[in-house]
Amino acid sequence: MKITWLGHAAFLLEGSRKILIDPFLTGNPNAPVKPAEVKTDLIVVTHGHGDHLGDAVEIAKVNDVPVVCIHELSRYLSKKGVEAVGMNLGGTANFRGFRITLVNALHSADVEEDDELISTGQAAGTIVELDGVRVYHTGDTDVFLDMQLIAEIHNPDVMLVPIGDWYTMGIKGAVKALELVKPRYAIPMHYNTFPVIEQDPENFKKAVEEAGLTIEVILLHPGESFEL
Repeated sequence: MKITWLGHAAFLLEGSRKILIDPFLTGNPNAPVKPAEVKTDLIVVTHGHGDHLGDAVEIAKVNDVPVVCIHELSRYLSKKGVEAVGMNLGGTANFRGFRITLVNALHSADVEEDDELISTGQAAGTIVELDGVRVYHTGDTDVFLDMQLIAEIHNPDVMLVPIGDWYTMGIKGAVKALELVKPRYAIPMHYNTFPVIEQDPENFKKAVEEAGLTIEVILLHPGESFEL
């Protein structure tokens, strides 16, 4: 699998299929591509905040692909003319050659539209299993003890974890999350997009090493990829 970071919490997973997660590109100062340049077979959105829902509607229409998300958000997206596949926490959807599971995340999730908040269910993380590799994108979240259950049930190989603080867990919480999940690889996300979430990812890598974790931290610049 090839994992490409598109900045913030947006990732493109590529193998026998292409899966796009949280495509916040327009308005993302670090995005290496434009929405029209992205090709994918499916989109997963962890929650309705603009920096995660992002360009999902445009990309879904251009590629003629569905968006997988929490049930209430799927109802909202259906009204936008998108094929939306609604799920809920703990559920797994089997597609052609891969599996998507939504798991818990501790975060708010409403959509803001025309200065109004629209309830679109709750935030989620996702487990994507493609070509025998399991990737855990935590979504926006704080660390929580039940990450141990996610690890026990899904045994992810790669964990995409926020370190930006303020809106999500910071470095200290992210290290604890890795202790609970114990993936083989960790890729930090959700940092340096805006001044309020500025972090040095090298400090995260150092903190993981100082915690004695045998987890390889992969630091990417937007547009860079990791293959396993």
